[in-house]
Amino acid sequence: MINARDRRRGGLCPGIPLSLVLWLALVLPAVAQNAAENADPVGPLPQDSGSAGLKDELQRLHTTARMLHTTAHPDDEDGGLLTFESRGEGITAILLTLNRGEGGQNKVGSNLFDVLGVLRTLELTQSDRYYGAEQRFTRVADFGFSKNPDETFQKWQGHDVALADIVRVIRTFRPDVIVSRFGGSERDGHGNHQASGILSREAFRAAADPNRFPEQLKEGLLPWQAKKMYVDNVCPFRSNECPEGNWTVRVNTGEQSPALGMSYLQFAVQGLKRQQSQGVGGWTVDPGPHYAFYKLVDSVLPPTADKDGHEKDFWDGIDTSLPGLATRLGVEQSKAPFLKSALLQFQAHIDAATKLAEQNPAAAGEPLLEGLRTVRSLVAEVRRSALTAKAKDELLVNLAEKEKQLERAAELASGVSLNATLDAPIAANAEDALMAVPGQSFRLKASFTYAEPVQWKSTKLDLPPGWTAKEINSSKSDNAGKHVSTSEFEVSVSAGAQYTRPYLHRADPERDGVYTIDDARYATLPFPPAPVQAHAEYSINGHEGIVHAVGFVIYKGENGAEAKRAIAVAPPFSIALDPATQVVSTNHVGTTEIAVQVRSNVATSGPAKLGLELPQGWTSNPASQGVSFTGPGESKEFKFQVKPADLREGRHEIKAVLDYSGKPYNLGYTIVTRPDLDTFYYYQPATQRVSIVDVKVPQDLKVGYIMGAGDGIPTVLKEVGMDVTVIPGEKLASEDLSRYHTIVLGIRAFDTQKEVAANNKKLLDYAAAGGTLIGQYETGVGDFNSGHFTPYPAQLSRARVSVEEAPVEILAPQDPVFHFPNQITQKDFEGWVQERGLYFMGQWDSHFQPLLSSHDPGEEAQKGGLLKASYGKGLYFYSAYAFFRQLPAGVPGAVRLYVNLLSQSGSR
Repeated sequence: MINARDRRRGGLCPGIPLSLVLWLALVLPAVAQNAAENADPVGPLPQDSGSAGLKDELQRLHTTARMLHTTAHPDDEDGGLLTFESRGEGITAILLTLNRGEGGQNKVGSNLFDVLGVLRTLELTQSDRYYGAEQRFTRVADFGFSKNPDETFQKWQGHDVALADIVRVIRTFRPDVIVSRFGGSERDGHGNHQASGILSREAFRAAADPNRFPEQLKEGLLPWQAKKMYVDNVCPFRSNECPEGNWTVRVNTGEQSPALGMSYLQFAVQGLKRQQSQGVGGWTVDPGPHYAFYKLVDSVLPPTADKDGHEKDFWDGIDTSLPGLATRLGVEQSKAPFLKSALLQFQAHIDAATKLAEQNPAAAGEPLLEGLRTVRSLVAEVRRSALTAKAKDELLVNLAEKEKQLERAAELASGVSLNATLDAPIAANAEDALMAVPGQSFRLKASFTYAEPVQWKSTKLDLPPGWTAKEINSSKSDNAGKHVSTSEFEVSVSAGAQYTRPYLHRADPERDGVYTIDDARYATLPFPPAPVQAHAEYSINGHEGIVHAVGFVIYKGENGAEAKRAIAVAPPFSIALDPATQVVSTNHVGTTEIAVQVRSNVATSGPAKLGLELPQGWTSNPASQGVSFTGPGESKEFKFQVKPADLREGRHEIKAVLDYSGKPYNLGYTIVTRPDLDTFYYYQPATQRVSIVDVKVPQDLKVGYIMGAGDGIPTVLKEVGMDVTVIPGEKLASEDLSRYHTIVLGIRAFDTQKEVAANNKKLLDYAAAGGTLIGQYETGVGDFNSGHFTPYPAQLSRARVSVEEAPVEILAPQDPVFHFPNQITQKDFEGWVQERGLYFMGQWDSHFQPLLSSHDPGEEAQKGGLLKASYGKGLYFYSAYAFFRQLPAGVPGAVRLYVNLLSQSGSR
């Protein structure tokens, strides 16, 4: 029997000559890195294909080790550990990330809150492909930065919501070892991090307690006790050294992998770079040793550490061999006398396949299919046996994993493949690509490719309940020794088909800390599975195998290259009001224009009418409009002039409804994708929140806004009547800044726009000549401070005020910024969302005057959130307050204060 750890410690993979290993070490790193960076986002990675993928699967088949890695946000994970354990040791790993990062800052665009959560879910699941791990989530949301676990639990509706979901994953996955990224102390930093560590340690024991979350037992889950619990983050960050008493297990994630062409950590970083919204796209890791350290904090095993308190690895004391599944049962093994011999037979098939694969991968197909038959037979015997439910469950979870691994390994060894695609012309882009509509039909081709001695048996579709598929054509062809059996199906989508959308939602993403689960079947999964799937059955010398595929639609991606995404179900019409929040001044005269975007997935064949549902007393012109479309993929904009009943400050909702064939449609979806990512959809009601704000705007004030990472502030300013021009960064050098009374640098402008840093002197000269220059928060603290971008010395810090209700003190009540053109009072700091501010100045020259002070509970006052300095004939402001969240949310006081900041050229 070959053990994955023995192979690793031996230094060479079996069957690979030393000369080839040396060649791989010299040549493959650049090739593999290029392949990893440019991998197909929906197909297997090169390292998971062909003979390389087969060797990886064979390694997994030799061990039953299962690891759960827990953390708080996307990009917190120890990707090097997951990659080393999964790809180096062959273990089965799940990454459990408590939230989806929806409260963070988006470093590649303006999407925030739940649509950012969809994007970061796509990014993280793409990273997982490199780590070799599956992904799970809880239902709690990232509500922004918090400084302690108490605030986190308050936002997460207490302690047990997230704990229940962690316990659910443990009881479902049944890991041997749990590794928490965080330990639950102040060392972890972020309050979400601390909460993650606290909950993970508690879940280790709670999952085994039948009195905890008994509703899960009623669903059919059983208690599960993992064997050992470790925590990460026990040694200095990015250090290869760690005090002896701090750690139990040490892992060299910098070890080179000939199969990957780089170290495990370097390969993990290739996956981490998919998380571009986190700003990690440029990260690299040098070759060489990189040690990660983990401390054992709980265990149900006898002591396994040596005299120094160290273990060889996480699996010390745990039998992870295939026959070990029988010995784990203890006295119950006597109830299944067939088990040990069947597992040994299964082991023999895997050993035979491994030996054959070293010389000829195709020859491994037959013993792998024999092993698959053995496992399937064993599953049936276990189900019929007298074993207890707990013993059966443990066996069946492991055997189900082996069945999947065997299917995949046999597929790779046999060289078979199955592709299922829509029988339709390639769409011009992702938005034009066909969406399946309830009650309609489409054609799909499923092509199974194989070579002798493989025999094709059948191809079938796997569809949701209520859908039907009729085979309308079949054909066979031969090409260069390959056979292709193609089946064409007419697929009818059920009238009640569910849309392809997240299975959970937040009614108020700006304030809710916990999602509502809409479909419990998918709880803890990243997204629901693709609705259209196919499978083909084949045999080799009478041994049967199966290969699975997802149904795809083809479209043209960037540069006209062919791209694909899973077939998705959508409503006949997608209806959206953009922006989702509109701010209207109480001084606004006349009507407000409401634009409704309608995208069709059908050709209308009957009358369709679009109208608005308005607050009482409001009117719309026209009252409704006729709608027609010639075909799917067509989009149109419809405009309505809306007059409020009155213009008193307050919040209202406008809803758009399209009536078609007697059915109302009032949902819109956004396609969330990127060339390096898969695709999913963010749904929201066709609703616009109207915030009527009592705000005065100076006449003839001209504002230039230089975008940074992207935000919705300029849109809101225009809505309240300000004259705002967005200045592209690339035009900054040639732009005549004297045209503007005020220039605003968007959020993270120096971080994201190299032209801003290059033209900083021009911007400061503009202020010195009499203009008002406003800088907003930056995240690149070191670069900002070394760049000396402020007119007088100042040092940016990472300080923030994370509690949005934190009291705010006006330090300079006589300053014009609090009086012109709007009077600012304490009431203007009520109703803020997510946070007060971030990246406050920590030190500043005496030329600066702090205008506001705020702080989180129990902390000292932060006065560097709004600074003002006279500079030459003009003014300079630095604002760390989170206006980029408040203005798009229509927070009245924040709108008034921001308008005042922009208006100071007219106050002197």
